[in-house]
Amino acid sequence: MSTRLLQQEQKVTTWHGPLGWCAAAMAVLATVSALGLVIDARTLVDGQGVWLKPFKFAISFGLYAGTLAWMISQAGRRRRTLWWLGTVTVAGFVVPEISAITFQAARGVPSHFNFSTGLDETVFMVMGGAAYLGWLMTFALGVFLVAQRRVDRAMAWAIPLGMVISLAGMSVGYLMTAPTPGQAEGLASGLRLATIGAHSVGAPDGGAVMPVTGWETGAGDLRVAHFVGLHAMQVVPLVAIGLKLACRRFPVLAGVRTALVVVAASGYAGVTGLVLWQARRGQALVQPDALTVMAAAALVAGVCACAAAVVKSAARTREVPRLRP
Repeated sequence: MSTRLLQQEQKVTTWHGPLGWCAAAMAVLATVSALGLVIDARTLVDGQGVWLKPFKFAISFGLYAGTLAWMISQAGRRRRTLWWLGTVTVAGFVVPEISAITFQAARGVPSHFNFSTGLDETVFMVMGGAAYLGWLMTFALGVFLVAQRRVDRAMAWAIPLGMVISLAGMSVGYLMTAPTPGQAEGLASGLRLATIGAHSVGAPDGGAVMPVTGWETGAGDLRVAHFVGLHAMQVVPLVAIGLKLACRRFPVLAGVRTALVVVAASGYAGVTGLVLWQARRGQALVQPDALTVMAAAALVAGVCACAAAVVKSAARTREVPRLRP
């Protein structure tokens, strides 16, 4: 193989350095935060440990950075543009937001919706600006990643579909920054509020919560849809990879792998929309009413029916008609 071909192959398989180092740094921060939860007894007003939020965000940002680094490594065109977009994403989105969250945790005060002092308000504004930039950079990266030529047609669908759902999940975060009805009344009366925005719907923040995630168990929680949607960029490509491995044992799937990826992505988008609808109605994830259960059952049935129809059509086309004697 010529030197030129070796260099081209090396370019294709090289991961994005800043995103890769960012993912590694997030793993370190998650470890440090986990230790903080053990040795630091301080809690916030909602009773959760001050290091829980840095721990969760470090894991989420680590997955985000690692996934983008892998996606960029698969690109064959516009690599320089993708490199710069990935670098700006690290410097303008991940680093400022996780730094703000960690800084507030070290101070022992909430990082989100905190307007108690001028410093707290400034920190939250920095986080908000970083989040907007992160959404724009993720969108731009998605556009250039979609434009790639890929031999793997299923992955060519999985990456853009995962990115679109992730952008929708990121957008749910903006719903949390809006003042609640009670806060809106206070602002209209000219009061200076210590908290503006909330992740709970139907009850104040700080009620009974689920372990680890911290999601509300007695009210709707917008963070559920935010989390589910955000991580579609990992789940949908993993479905494509899983189906590729399954094709070795079940060859019938080879011809319909792309269609199954589309079905899986549609179902995942449906789940994201379902938990958002549930939260907006002030209903906790662990306390679904009959309407939510029926909607979930209909979604599962629809996805299963579509997947079964796709596989059945593939099996039918593979059948070889027997010759009559």
